[in-house]
Amino acid sequence: MCGINGIVNTSVHSMKQEDLLHMNEQMIHRGPDDQAIWSDDHIGLGFCRLAIIDPSTGMQPLTNEDGTLRLICNGEIYNYQELRMNLIARGHQFTTKSDAEVLLHLYEELGEAFIYELRGMFAFLLWDEHQKRLIAGRDPFGIKPLHYCIDDGRILLSSEISSLVRVRKECSKVDAKSYAHYLTLQYVPGVNTMIEGIKSVRPGSYLCIETSGKVLSKTYWSTQPSTVEQTDRENWKTKIRESLEDSVNVHMQSDVPVGSFLSSGIDSTIITALMRQHGPLHTFSIGFEGEQNECEISRETAKQLDTIHHEQTLSEETYFELVDEVISKLNQPIADPSAVPLYALCKMAKENVTVVLSGEGADELFAGYRIYQEPEALKAIASLPRMLKRPLRQVLSKLPAMYGINYLQRACTPLNERFVGNAKVFQGDKSSVLNKRLINYDVYEEMCNVYEEASNWNDVQKMQHIDMNFWLPGDILVKGDRMSMANSLELRVPFLDKEVYNVARAIPTKWLVDKGTTKRLLREAFADIVPAHVLHRPKLGFPVPLRKWLKGNRGTEMVERIVASNIGDYVNIHYIEQLLREHQLGKKDNSRKLWVIYVFAVWFEQQERLMQSSERQTLLEKTSNRL
Repeated sequence: MCGINGIVNTSVHSMKQEDLLHMNEQMIHRGPDDQAIWSDDHIGLGFCRLAIIDPSTGMQPLTNEDGTLRLICNGEIYNYQELRMNLIARGHQFTTKSDAEVLLHLYEELGEAFIYELRGMFAFLLWDEHQKRLIAGRDPFGIKPLHYCIDDGRILLSSEISSLVRVRKECSKVDAKSYAHYLTLQYVPGVNTMIEGIKSVRPGSYLCIETSGKVLSKTYWSTQPSTVEQTDRENWKTKIRESLEDSVNVHMQSDVPVGSFLSSGIDSTIITALMRQHGPLHTFSIGFEGEQNECEISRETAKQLDTIHHEQTLSEETYFELVDEVISKLNQPIADPSAVPLYALCKMAKENVTVVLSGEGADELFAGYRIYQEPEALKAIASLPRMLKRPLRQVLSKLPAMYGINYLQRACTPLNERFVGNAKVFQGDKSSVLNKRLINYDVYEEMCNVYEEASNWNDVQKMQHIDMNFWLPGDILVKGDRMSMANSLELRVPFLDKEVYNVARAIPTKWLVDKGTTKRLLREAFADIVPAHVLHRPKLGFPVPLRKWLKGNRGTEMVERIVASNIGDYVNIHYIEQLLREHQLGKKDNSRKLWVIYVFAVWFEQQERLMQSSERQTLLEKTSNRL
């Protein structure tokens, strides 16, 4: 695990090694154990290392036998031992025991197709001296980040956006479309970021970057349900069990201590129970003061599984003390309130272990979100002919709010016009919160191509497809990567494994979700090792009590900071003040809307400081060069 940086020189300008150093410095938290840079006229590579596998000799950049290939890789390759043995049998010589070195020799054997052989979480930069090109790839699910931008005769790449902002010559501006989508989703969807001109490499794809400046994106993996349906229910339970047992086993590979996050839900409990079969285990939980404290449940689970348990209860004061640091480490606005407790959880875990396993991805693969029950609940009305639903929908839109109206409206609305994922914050009132000079971009247009890919699938599969392509890589995995790496902790997610996915994608929807429950077959597959008090417990997530906190002085302080943050070009301040009044008077729960704006305001302040720091550094370097 580490941070990686790269510069491809597409002009006659000389390579600036100091820029690689600045990029490394910006994300030293990702790799505090060591750092290195390497460059020639065409390419520069920077590496910050958190040593997990082969701590003594696994430093990067790595090279092949004749030095014509160079590699930096962030992540873990879980099938590296098998790949290594096969490559040695074919005559390849390894100089380290690092999992990353297999990429170099696989590339020698297979060329670009080597990426199909990898099982793991990764982002890498591989320089081919013969072909004068860089291959920049990312794992299938987008667990590990990789961003890039074109900048005045060069292409910059990095694990973190802040490293690009630190050295790019172009002034950083807010991307208007990304901002509009963020207001609805609480994160920036797709390959764009909140900063204009900076993009993410799409999960399951890689870039081929030539020194001429040509950049070609190629997709090697995408979500796709299986067309093969097996009817033996018990057989599916066996397949789920075996695939997850194997995934947890390979995810525990490490030369440093490994622990597990443990919440009140079934996903982390399954992972913990499987890990516990391998020996003593440290588990970590976090909760909030007051009702719905997850620690009460996880404490009982840890007792039954006999783990070495650690827990922390966050107060309102502690939560807000961490907010600025959390937003800074996220690199771009993600208004997910659970990012703060996750940061605190990672900080606590780092005191005992260097690697943790967690349950992210189970809800997307095994249909765990309660919203996935909606197609079944709406079926009676949704099955009516379209020619009847359209006029009914128009009539309903003109009626005053009353019980049942929302149900009927959703039932009469096509899925691709009502479902954008788990978070849907500003909707009909988005034009009210936007500064009037900004365009109110439609988030549904952002998702239309992904819906088109799933046109022949059932509604639950379509919803899973949307979440796998947007919510998971845009919110859940970004949050997990940034909060763990901010504490120099490696977070691994065994559910997001190619072998587990190949099982999950073929399970008939009817065996995953129905009116009564979600993740049905997953629950049944592990009923013998998951404690009874967790097995059928409804999903909570991190229940952050923002609604309660913002009714008092905290809400007033937040809006005061929003007003002072200089974001008037992006928001209607008067509308924000109205949202606070409604919330504090108990008329509406506007806590999530206020949080979305607050996170953007704090991030905007931080970006201004970062750009000022970058400008000062550039001025100092120019002055030094003149002297």
